[in-house]
Amino acid sequence: MDERQLKDLFPTPDDIPAEMRLGPPLHQRVSLVDGELKQWAGDNQPVISPIRIRDSSDQLHQLEMGSIPRGGIAEAELALAAAVKAYDSGRGEWPTMRVAERIHHMQEFTRQMVSRRAEVVKLLMWEIGKSFSDSEKEFDRTVDYIKATIDALRDLDNNSSRFIVVDGTIGQIRRTPLGVVLCMGPYNYPLNETFATLIPALIMGNTLLFKPPKFGALLFAPLLEAFRDSFPKGVLNTVYGKGSLVVPHLLGSGKVNTLTLIGSSTVADHLKKLHPKANRLRAILGLDAKNAAIVLDDADIGLAVKECVLGSLSFNGQRCTALKMLIVHRSIADEFNARFTAEIAKLKVGMPWEKGVNITPLPELAKTGYMVACVEDAIAKGAKVINESGGVHYETLYYPAVVYPVKEGMKLYREEQFGPVVPIMPFDDIETALDYVITSDHGQQVSIFSSSPERIGTLVDPLVNQVCRVNINCQCQRGPDVFPFTGRKDSAEGTLSVTDALRSFSIRSMIAAKQTDASKQLLADIVQHHDSKFINTGFIF
Repeated sequence: MDERQLKDLFPTPDDIPAEMRLGPPLHQRVSLVDGELKQWAGDNQPVISPIRIRDSSDQLHQLEMGSIPRGGIAEAELALAAAVKAYDSGRGEWPTMRVAERIHHMQEFTRQMVSRRAEVVKLLMWEIGKSFSDSEKEFDRTVDYIKATIDALRDLDNNSSRFIVVDGTIGQIRRTPLGVVLCMGPYNYPLNETFATLIPALIMGNTLLFKPPKFGALLFAPLLEAFRDSFPKGVLNTVYGKGSLVVPHLLGSGKVNTLTLIGSSTVADHLKKLHPKANRLRAILGLDAKNAAIVLDDADIGLAVKECVLGSLSFNGQRCTALKMLIVHRSIADEFNARFTAEIAKLKVGMPWEKGVNITPLPELAKTGYMVACVEDAIAKGAKVINESGGVHYETLYYPAVVYPVKEGMKLYREEQFGPVVPIMPFDDIETALDYVITSDHGQQVSIFSSSPERIGTLVDPLVNQVCRVNINCQCQRGPDVFPFTGRKDSAEGTLSVTDALRSFSIRSMIAAKQTDASKQLLADIVQHHDSKFINTGFIF
């Protein structure tokens, strides 16, 4: 594979299957604020696809898919005011609504969302270069996540629908919202990862400011009407514009109660400090990760190779859960490397709509330059690219590079590459591998490959105190969504899963009364006459 061959992979207009072609550019000139799709008359930010189009003269051109509003502080202020008004210090319609009614609103949104599946999937594919099949999976998994969240909330509320009597005190404990939530998602899973925080935050009764990611913003345009029609006014409000401008202003107002961000730990640290009362700001963060795979000398090499290829290069390695460092015992390193690079040679490079494609255009043009810099740095310090064509690139296409041996002092040793470069380091003593994980700033997950129950058991004990998930003879991953998803160190704050996310975006509140006949009668009357939405014994079916 050379540059010419990569260039030839980009399509002419006629090469694109009819069912995969985009329609006219989608210029979004509205934002959702206070229950209205408000017209935007200012400048728009172009949305450029990572897929280049080749003309009859063999020249590549950027494809402008459409545009989104280039909002500013004034527009962010309007969105913030709407969210604050809708919450109304906890007195608003949405935060005081019965759980069963909030579930009904979310079910209506899901119904409308499903009706726009084809549009969202196609925009997702074109906007971030994700394969069509994976774009479909992301949409469908997101719908499943919403349904699972509804089921989890129903169970959570039903378990709270009784009174507890302890030491002469009658109590009822339920989960209540936190207030105004600022939600920012990532570009690699712009729909699924965003909704993994937005949906639980919303259904728990919070009001939201939603800022779409830098790449993957236009795909939300078809869903704005569904948000408007499914929820009370002001419950969800969109924020557009340069993040470094509008987000500090929102946090600096002190009116945001919760920050949820999936992105950089450096950015998260900076943003949290902008709130005037940091102790009042709850943060639910999914941050950096440099997940390692430790391959012992008794590992099933075929299995380890298969899982490490998937783990390191699914969606071009642009996953927080991707394997970003392979630590292989020196005695099997040569065989592992040979089999690993042979499998990479089988990966299909091409456009997202092609069947079986593995490597697709990168959504961020600057990412190619960063990959080049990382590889050149490693080569200058003694490593080699050990796979044929590794590192060859053209425009937004980058052929995976396997770099060996990687060591301390190279950029690839500690930096999260978040792309199709796979660093491999050898080890002789298991303490070397453990020390890599222990001294890392990141603590999300690790994979270990071995056939020995004793060795796996011995490794698990220290590793679970360094990371939050140890994967045995398989790649790192997020799912299933009922499992906790979090990290130690700089990798996360708060826990996400279907149930954990509901807890993350709420707090336990309770009522209490003395166990007297008067109190019993009073509470019975409140329940019987439905005088309170909080104090009730209703069961949601």
